Amino acid sequence: MTGIWLRVALVLIGLAATSAPSDAETVVLRGGTLYASADAAALPDAVIVISDGVISAVGKSGEVAVPSDAQVIDCSGKTVVAGFWNSHVHFTEHVWHNAGAAPAAPLTQHMQEMLTRWGFTTVWDLGSDPNNTLPLRKRIAAGEVAGPTILLAGNIFPKGGHPVYVPSEVQLPEVATPEEATKWARDWLAMGEDGIKLFTGAFMGDKPVINMDPAIAKAAVDVAHAQGRPVFAHPQNKVGVETVIASDVDVLAHTTPSERAYTDDQLARFKAQGTALIPTLALFTTVVLDPNVTNRLIAATVNQLKQFSDNGGTVLFGTDVGFTTQYDTTQEVQLMHRALSERQVLASLTINPARFFKAPKKGKVEQGFDADLVVLDGDPLADVANLAKVSTTIRAGHVIYQKP
Repeated sequence: MTGIWLRVALVLIGLAATSAPSDAETVVLRGGTLYASADAAALPDAVIVISDGVISAVGKSGEVAVPSDAQVIDCSGKTVVAGFWNSHVHFTEHVWHNAGAAPAAPLTQHMQEMLTRWGFTTVWDLGSDPNNTLPLRKRIAAGEVAGPTILLAGNIFPKGGHPVYVPSEVQLPEVATPEEATKWARDWLAMGEDGIKLFTGAFMGDKPVINMDPAIAKAAVDVAHAQGRPVFAHPQNKVGVETVIASDVDVLAHTTPSERAYTDDQLARFKAQGTALIPTLALFTTVVLDPNVTNRLIAATVNQLKQFSDNGGTVLFGTDVGFTTQYDTTQEVQLMHRALSERQVLASLTINPARFFKAPKKGKVEQGFDADLVVLDGDPLADVANLAKVSTTIRAGHVIYQKP
């Protein structure tokens, strides 16, 4: 599998994942209430001017000149915030097969259903076939398909750790030694992936979890960190969490519903190492049918999120969408709100990932920042569910979703 993927992906090296389409335009958002950042005061009746994919002016209506040739979007009664990040998605559904050659219209339509109608302007794909996702990213950058900026992480599994929810005919990169992990990490990054995801614990159904040896995980981490790339990890139990810590993984891709809480030692080491957390709380409402079991899973994961946040850890929004078909983000933000304030949930979607992944021109609505913005039908600080009520999504100055 390595050889096939590498040959295809080498052709795509150098694509500009974050570049805007060449047909630049001037767009003005006028009349809405602006939260320039997750901790900023509201600016009513705001005007935001976008030129060549960048925010060129921000201020109150009447104080900012509106170019005569601008496309004006009336945001009266609405709220404007920075573009959202979903730091855990998968482009694995059938619609993405042959994404390099498939007609653009159905790809854009499904992108809206899955991501852009929920405000996502940047996403981390934590595992998909690069034969599909690398060409898809290239078509989005060229403006052929309306979608978010896509960042990619190549997966590495422990030997024998083929999760029960992945079809058996799908070949996975399983590794038994640090040397194999090193090779896979180098191959993934060479083909254009932006990071690595490790299954430090693989769910095997009614059989014991297969955990990754810390030395194997550390070998992959060392390769990624040497190139300034982040590493995500999927832990399934306490052993998998300990491997995350021992190998200096950057991001926990999930909370761990099998564990009631993080230990004091784990929290201290997360903080010392700067580990971030993607809670994926709503995911755990979909994995069992017994509501009593679901309630216990949610109680455990919400508790972990509260512990982690209260300890000063960076929280990143993510839903595992693509694996799950629950596209609507309402339940996720509401579950997160059990542990976090409205502003903290907004930060997990905007400034937290921008800072953590070193995207200094994203996460805020300020002059000189990338024109990634979301227009909401309601104030998210009044009701956190308004974060899922998206009117317009703009990436790099272009409208990629507008509610009918």
